[in-house]
Amino acid sequence: MDYIGKIRSRNPLIYNVINEVATNFAANGLIAIGASPANSHTPKEAVENAQHAQAVVLNLGTLTEERAEAMLIAGKTANEEGVPVILDPIAAGGTTFRTEVIDKLLEKVQFTAIRANAGEIAVLGNVFESMKSPDSTIAEIDPEIAKAVAKKYNTVVIATGKTDVITDGVRTTFCSNGDAMLQNITTSGCLLTSLIGPYVSVGEDVYEASVEVTAAYGIAAELAMKKAEGPGSFIPALLDTLYFLDQNTVNKYKRLEEW
Repeated sequence: MDYIGKIRSRNPLIYNVINEVATNFAANGLIAIGASPANSHTPKEAVENAQHAQAVVLNLGTLTEERAEAMLIAGKTANEEGVPVILDPIAAGGTTFRTEVIDKLLEKVQFTAIRANAGEIAVLGNVFESMKSPDSTIAEIDPEIAKAVAKKYNTVVIATGKTDVITDGVRTTFCSNGDAMLQNITTSGCLLTSLIGPYVSVGEDVYEASVEVTAAYGIAAELAMKKAEGPGSFIPALLDTLYFLDQNTVNKYKRLEEW
């Protein structure tokens, strides 16, 4: 399936309730891949934005009470409208407020996919008590933990690390695409979370779409690093690579292993 071609032909609207640090980067990344971003944090716009979107992305960075309210409204509205909802539980368990917001979202909203780093997925799987920052303290996730989280919340889990683990609780794929430079720029994971939106909006199978976007993003990072000298030049190179990326390139370079 030509995911990138479909995204560019359909130009899906992706509604992000996203942190301040990631807003610009994620929006530019969505535009580069062929989607259309809508960013709003006010609860007063959450219903209409969710109704009009082809996917809703809820990102817990720079969390506020207003954002938390907007996320809950947007997620519930998207469920009512049959719109995919993606969660990025940044620094899961880091504070009491953050924990309460994540728990409430997981209770009230059915998530299509959860994208988080290995440490955050370990928190959701009750292996770690908390994440104090978005930086994972572990490089790898036990795939059984990721599977358990997927089953618990009836969702697809994309756990990123040295090797990314994508699972729906039954099927599991390892993705070894990517570059270490992603760890040297802020909100690289946030951009991947937002990119899941257009992929699942055009895909027929959420799990397969999640595998594809994880590989495509990793490949884009690899190709960008061939042009970049460091983190400062890597960011525009990554956006350029996403803009010129096509399905044939993804199919050529993706490194996936079923588990």
